[in-house]
Amino acid sequence: MLYNLLAPLADDYGLFNLFRYLTFRTGGALMTALIISMVFGGPFIRLLKSRQKKGQPIRADGPSRHIFEKQGTPTMGGLLILISLGISTILWADISNQFVWIVLAVTLSFGLIGFVDDYQKVTQSSFRGIGAKLKFGLEVVIAAVAAYFIFKLINPGVAVPFLKDFLIDIGWFAIPFAAFVIVGTSNAVNLTDGLDGLAIMPVIIAASAFGLISYLVGNAVYSDYLQITQVAGSGELAVFCGAIIGAGLGFLWFNAPPAMVFMGDTGSLALGGALGTISVITKHELVLVIIGGLFVLEAVSVIAQVTSFKLTGKRIFRMAPLHHHFEEKGWAEQTIVIRFWIIALVLALIGLSTLKLR
Repeated sequence: MLYNLLAPLADDYGLFNLFRYLTFRTGGALMTALIISMVFGGPFIRLLKSRQKKGQPIRADGPSRHIFEKQGTPTMGGLLILISLGISTILWADISNQFVWIVLAVTLSFGLIGFVDDYQKVTQSSFRGIGAKLKFGLEVVIAAVAAYFIFKLINPGVAVPFLKDFLIDIGWFAIPFAAFVIVGTSNAVNLTDGLDGLAIMPVIIAASAFGLISYLVGNAVYSDYLQITQVAGSGELAVFCGAIIGAGLGFLWFNAPPAMVFMGDTGSLALGGALGTISVITKHELVLVIIGGLFVLEAVSVIAQVTSFKLTGKRIFRMAPLHHHFEEKGWAEQTIVIRFWIIALVLALIGLSTLKLR
């Protein structure tokens, strides 16, 4: 909004020329989201505690220590992320850019699904929430609609890492594929959100990587130099990624071990959906598999565990998702969290290297 209001005045007032720079507005979005979440985080958590007498229900089939250590911690902290993210994005992004509205719509829609799920868990004192089929169905519909509007703006196609300016034309399969990426990423982040601070830092790392990717893909000069497919207008998503980083850092202040609040499905589904949608717009869905590799590992561990148990009656891991396996092996929670952060950072650097190694 500030861009639309102040950038046109730059010819008369030189100071306003700053609002024409994506880097400046990305930094502004980051700081705004961080300040909002830091200032209102404390009062917001106290409000959640007053409304949620028992906090987030803890699964009885999870690690036994969670029942004693995490019982009573409020959930729905993702609302703080979404409020900070939404306000700062609208304030600093070009509100005439359709990509911004598509990503914001997916983020808030998935956040709403997560909110309803969290609300039912809290009010019914059950970890089940809304039905899995209904939740999954809603996610697929939202993702498919978003993909439809994305491909009205850009040509469908999947870029392949390490190949120069090369797109695979998948025709009519583009919308189902995009929906799969968005829904899959959303639920992979959701599965990762099982320990204090475990999910939010990898999300911040992935958002940082995709902020850079968005900026480069949207810039004709840089995309030509790197020989990657340009998507005009996608650079504006760097502002959105900056807002994710700021909101995520502010939330981490309160979510660091021992967590004062959990993001819940409200935050994890929304942030995963946002990352998936950005990857589709920038045509870096396959790079997301690398950058978000930690989320992929967590999701695959659950799929492998369930499949193995159904087919053979045996478990591959002591407990799934993967972070619970290491808990059962006796690793301290902080050790798991920090080591997983390191893995997420290394994978992000490998993913970014594909921009040049072509």
